[in-house]
Amino acid sequence: MAPTALEPEDHSRDAAFAKALHGKSAGVRGGFMSMMGKDPVAQKAAVDEYFKHWDNKDAGTETQAIREARKAEYATLTRHYYNLATDLYEYGWGASFHFCRFAYGESFNQAIARHEHYLAHMMGLKDGMKVLDVGCGVGGPAREIAKFAGVNIVGLNNNDYQIERATRYAAKEGLSSQLSFTKGDFMQMSFPTNTFDAVYAIEATVHAPSLEGVYSQIFRVLKPGGVFAVYEWLMTDAYDNDNPKHREIRLGIEQGDGISNMVRVSEGLAAIEAAGFVLEHHEDLANRPDARPWYYPLAGDFRMIGSFGDIFTVARMTKFGRGAIHKFVGLLETVGIASKGTQKTADSLARAADALVAGGEQKLFTPMYLMVARKPE
Repeated sequence: MAPTALEPEDHSRDAAFAKALHGKSAGVRGGFMSMMGKDPVAQKAAVDEYFKHWDNKDAGTETQAIREARKAEYATLTRHYYNLATDLYEYGWGASFHFCRFAYGESFNQAIARHEHYLAHMMGLKDGMKVLDVGCGVGGPAREIAKFAGVNIVGLNNNDYQIERATRYAAKEGLSSQLSFTKGDFMQMSFPTNTFDAVYAIEATVHAPSLEGVYSQIFRVLKPGGVFAVYEWLMTDAYDNDNPKHREIRLGIEQGDGISNMVRVSEGLAAIEAAGFVLEHHEDLANRPDARPWYYPLAGDFRMIGSFGDIFTVARMTKFGRGAIHKFVGLLETVGIASKGTQKTADSLARAADALVAGGEQKLFTPMYLMVARKPE
């Protein structure tokens, strides 16, 4: 069920904080260059606010009360996570913050785009449709789907910095007439009822404290007969919360990816139907017999590289690559180029990478549980 009380929104406060923290770095090329212009006082505030939910709260001592405290501050937790992690994501992964399947000989960027195209295909998107992207990041998938399907997309995001970057990228690619980005909490959308022809979410609604809550909001803003499709992050039904090793994997993913409450596949399916949708298709795409598993770039396995350009992506994720990044970011902090907390954030992402690989190898977790559902006429 959706929580009885949602976090109050304060867009003026969030915009002021984003301006104080990021300054003009939203206009800088992504990656390490964007990390250089952060305000150290605001950075410390973001680090403290985010890591208060995780420091000294390991899988062995986690209680339901701790999880409920994270859920109660879901929007703040997610917003500060992306305040801290967005530049690292762009440096290490690119502008599309999601996983994908890999075909034989397929490059990383080709595979990412194909994953987005497949979702558009499963939705039956057509020229001129008005589409909502729930949790749009810096707009990588929205730009690709707008070009692929000819649709007009509104990206919803609760992080001002990402909205600014997404808007700049859209203008750079000449897509401003097709794409717009708006600030908001997906648990309490401001759009009128029956606004959109279609809605999609790519690995974003996992940040909700309640899947039924966010799916219900999507149901409300979708026109009757409209389609909703999602790649959802879920623990599989093989996950056992009473197993300490399983809990450690789940918590590692949640901490390193800004997630307040991840649930099982069965709960995700129940949530989408409870929201009112008619489920037309559901499948764990991670179980497809692909040439390479979805988590291979995180595992740092050079044997699975699909193109020469992927060497640099995979190299960053090897133990040597992560160690080099740890030391380099630490050096930047020491000399005052990067703000304190950047290294701690990078280390948290590295921990998450290990947990994601373990979850994938043991079939305990999937980042691509596909659900395609329709709002009845």
